[in-house]
Amino acid sequence: MTDVPSSVVWKRNEMESPCVQICVIHPETRLCTGCARSIDEIGGWSRMAPEERRAIMADLPNREAAPKGRRGGRAARLKR
Repeated sequence: MTDVPSSVVWKRNEMESPCVQICVIHPETRLCTGCARSIDEIGGWSRMAPEERRAIMADLPNREAAPKGRRGGRAARLKR
């Protein structure tokens, strides 16, 4: 068995993908924090028409996968 770097596995010449290999679904937005796609978009990606994938990728910069503000930490404790 040969050792293949994991980055090679993720390269797909046949299909464009915004995946950046940071696959975590944010609990509030329900979007991937790496690529900003929904779980349904990720799951159906390979079955989508190229035009549909391009439309989603064009919209990704407008999405906020995770809230920008911090929820806690020292500043939140000091407000108590």
